[in-house]
Amino acid sequence: MIDDEGAQLGIMPPYEAIKKAREKNLDLVEISPTAQPPVSRIMDYGKYLYQQEKKEREAKKHQKTITVKEVKFRINVDDHDYETKRNHVLRFLDEGDKVKATIFFRGREMTRTGLGRQILERLIKDVEPHSIVEFRPRQEGNTLHAILAPKKTDKEREKEKQKAEKAAAQSAPGPPPAQVAKPAS
Repeated sequence: MIDDEGAQLGIMPPYEAIKKAREKNLDLVEISPTAQPPVSRIMDYGKYLYQQEKKEREAKKHQKTITVKEVKFRINVDDHDYETKRNHVLRFLDEGDKVKATIFFRGREMTRTGLGRQILERLIKDVEPHSIVEFRPRQEGNTLHAILAPKKTDKEREKEKQKAEKAAAQSAPGPPPAQVAKPAS
């Protein structure tokens, strides 16, 4: 039994624990029902749930959503058009978005899928310093596509490592409560 200030009260029967919780007008929450003896705590369960929800909202606020941008090519793309679209791909990667490079084949172009693969391989080679290839060029029906993701910098890797360590330290205090015994009002 743990009281609302975190002090251990020792082992006691359930009715006594509920009585103590009612005296303080708080809830008796069973934290670890499988332990011998079961561990319970006196707390304001509504306040606890509110704080958990608040933490989740805060964590969600700092998440970065990854969007997939698409750049479409044709097998008879001219050099200038290719350069323009390559620059779009580089800009998307710098913004932290994934890029799906797609080539459509119409009619007789289906016999020239090798040209489409060459264009995508050239694009992959041109943006290699800025990207990681998630999916190599593959064909589905009359389209050939590849997916590129931005490379992570050393600073981003270090930030992620620090965030993971901080999250592990914050979640270490104990498991979430399992059951609640409400005081009679």
